[in-house]
Amino acid sequence: MAQGYRRDGPAHRLRYLLTLSRPRFWLYLAGPVAVGVTFAATTTADLFTPVTLGLFAYFLLPANVFLYGVNDVFDADVDTANPKKEDKEARWQGDPVVAVAIAAATFLGAGTFALAPPVAWPYLVGFFLLGFQYSAPPLRFKTTPFLDSVSNGLYILPGAVGYAAVSGSHPPLAALAGAWLWTMGMHTFSAIPDIEPDRAAGIRTTATFLGERRTFLYCLACWLAAAVVFALVDFRIGLLLVAYPMLVFGIRRSDVDVERAYWWYPILNTAVGTLLTLGGLWRLLYA
Repeated sequence: MAQGYRRDGPAHRLRYLLTLSRPRFWLYLAGPVAVGVTFAATTTADLFTPVTLGLFAYFLLPANVFLYGVNDVFDADVDTANPKKEDKEARWQGDPVVAVAIAAATFLGAGTFALAPPVAWPYLVGFFLLGFQYSAPPLRFKTTPFLDSVSNGLYILPGAVGYAAVSGSHPPLAALAGAWLWTMGMHTFSAIPDIEPDRAAGIRTTATFLGERRTFLYCLACWLAAAVVFALVDFRIGLLLVAYPMLVFGIRRSDVDVERAYWWYPILNTAVGTLLTLGGLWRLLYA
């Protein structure tokens, strides 16, 4: 059992649970819900309903507890060598109360099936299946090069749920494909700082397989492809997504440490998501 288990007061557990849920990344799941709802809405009344608010609330916090909790439980042995766990994230402490909270967040996800119409259920199933099997055996996608990248399309599935819940139909295929490519680039870029710790732990990922230079090229290709595919939906979205390959090029050409640059991305992603949402609202109010 990990050291620190006896620091089991309610305040410590709450702080640890919040750290485990990665507050910097909360909007990575809830943000797509807002974008999907905004672009599916035909009236302003569609934006704030029990369904949309319930989905946003679940994907803002409980879904992050589920996703990162499962990750930390099954990565407990390999995270001992990961420097990110020293301050910005937390190592699994083996606290059974926290384990119950993770299980509760997982089972709470069943309520999203009651909230959303059947057309949204395939996206919910995909989210929970990929979210669990990314870290957990028997599939443990995160330890297989390229499957780790592809499986991270799970991050855009809450957006598809929000769109389907409001519109009653599936989101445009090009939007799904473009967003999926974006998540592949985002996930693999985030794995670059972990190359050495993962290699030391014997973990094989797209980044450890390709090495740093070729991983940058892979991310560049994913984000360029995402911009092109999104342009099929709306050329303005395609132009907005060009920010990602441009930033990759700038980081690679500069002396900026990729580990430092990695922590800029929550700001960039929030800004891009905000602009997308504002664009959807503009369409709704003035188109």
